Amino acid sequence: MRERLTFSDPEALQAICGPNNSRLKLVERTAGAQVNLRGNEVTIEGEDRAVETAKSALEQLYELALAGKALGSDDVVRAVKMIQGGGDGEGIKLNSVFGDTILTPRAGRPIAPKGPTQKAYVELVRTNDIAFAVGPAGTGKTYLAVALAVRALLDKQIRRIILTRPAVEAGEKLGYLPGTLEEKVDPYLRPLYDALHDMVEADKLERFMSDGTIEIAPLAFMRGRTLAGSFIILDEAQNTTAPQMKMFLTRMGYDSKVVVTGDLTQTDLPGGMRSGLRDALELVEGIRGIGVARFTDADVVRHPLVAALIRAYDRRDRAKFDPPVPPSGGAEPPARTGEPEAAPTSAPTPDDVQS
Repeated sequence: MRERLTFSDPEALQAICGPNNSRLKLVERTAGAQVNLRGNEVTIEGEDRAVETAKSALEQLYELALAGKALGSDDVVRAVKMIQGGGDGEGIKLNSVFGDTILTPRAGRPIAPKGPTQKAYVELVRTNDIAFAVGPAGTGKTYLAVALAVRALLDKQIRRIILTRPAVEAGEKLGYLPGTLEEKVDPYLRPLYDALHDMVEADKLERFMSDGTIEIAPLAFMRGRTLAGSFIILDEAQNTTAPQMKMFLTRMGYDSKVVVTGDLTQTDLPGGMRSGLRDALELVEGIRGIGVARFTDADVVRHPLVAALIRAYDRRDRAKFDPPVPPSGGAEPPARTGEPEAAPTSAPTPDDVQS
């Protein structure tokens, strides 16, 4: 099959082609079709399915570029994979995902969902008072939650943002770190600071932090408070105990929104203690106003090797904990003939019953 596309806007065409046509090569490699550029014309050749995928991706990416959407090479790869996952691509509209801009920082690319699961997660947070996001690292759970919180603050939908994490050691001991308690727990909260610095200008962020509009604190500091008019994010929730999770969820006041994120495969609780996140997910099932978004390694938006590593660890863990499957050549259980089983040779004695 062969398709020929003509693009009239040179800037938008350059945006989807990339430096030295690097993004066209990504489309070619991901879709499995040959893609060639000559002037303002792109020729696609290959098997029907691959050609249709590449064609749909290029046409939709071009429309996004025309609309001023800043595209990266990672967006191009994810666009092709989204269309591949949607069959012939007719049901996949990239603009409905990539075009849902949450926040546009003064410096940097606009923040928007990078896939259908992220899009569903964003809608889940918007439409529920409490949202849980569960899945592996690198799927954007916390980053998107912080972006939604900053957007709500700038739109005056809430009065303050509260970001919290449980301070649980991942192999290191807090007591051996120098400094005050705040200095000891600061490394645990650093990813939240990093996300905020991406989204809010430094002077404005400093002002928000000093007047309490944005607060970042360990989970233990939440006890006894009622948080009204707030956007509250609990990150790394797999490291909470069940009592801690109950304490956190019951802090919620009126006009507030709560987002809980975590990865159940990376629990650092001691001694096999049950995670409060797992406990909460079972308890909240079916409660109206509470939504759950579940991510997989397919939703990882970091380097492609991150997804490969997650799958490798999952395979190893399944092999460790799943019982071995008997070999196919093993003895088969005796076939049932439909006749009743033989009765026991003797009735049980009182001693047998007691034991």
